[in-house]
Amino acid sequence: MKPMITAFADSPDKGEGHARDMRVRWALEEVGQPYDVRLRSMKELKEPEHLALNPFGSIPTYEEGSLSLFESGSIVLHIAGSNPGLLPIEPDSRARAITWMFAALNTVEPPIVEREAFMLLENDTNWFDERMPILEGNVRKRLAELSASLGESDWLDGEFTAGDLLMVTVLRRLEASNIPEGPNILEEYPNLSAYVARGKSRPAFERAFADQLAVFSGGR
Repeated sequence: MKPMITAFADSPDKGEGHARDMRVRWALEEVGQPYDVRLRSMKELKEPEHLALNPFGSIPTYEEGSLSLFESGSIVLHIAGSNPGLLPIEPDSRARAITWMFAALNTVEPPIVEREAFMLLENDTNWFDERMPILEGNVRKRLAELSASLGESDWLDGEFTAGDLLMVTVLRRLEASNIPEGPNILEEYPNLSAYVARGKSRPAFERAFADQLAVFSGGR
């Protein structure tokens, strides 16, 4: 039985691949696992059928036999732990890869999302110009730290892992075009820009991106 994931029927990012089902799609493509997709409207996300899978009324969810999961990081960890290809076998390397998964979602993503939400929701307030440099400074701090850790390496800890998969999806949020014009902070860190480009050039990413884009264009 193929696993079933949920995704937006009409993605707010207009098919740019920033919705969090993209992480799950990419992980499944990396391990070569076929899957099905159930599309949900914003209204359906708040209905009992979906809330039974995700009490917070969001996407993605993951169903495989009697198992149902929510939260993209948890789902990616399950996929990586159940299939070869996204987590090293050697215990210490595996633990470091999982640590990078947590770092992507808990340390790097929050200031990026906070800045993005502020630009979208409060760009016409009288405090925008005062607060924006603070939020951008928070993002730059994390990017500088990550850039120093990555250095000239291709990936965060040797081979590509689920930690890289999540980190690339987090950093891609800085490329979003659905926010008011502002500096592309990622470009200030050439090694991080190159890192994201490497992730996006992986065939599994390209397949996952095409599938998510097809939803918006009416192809799936």
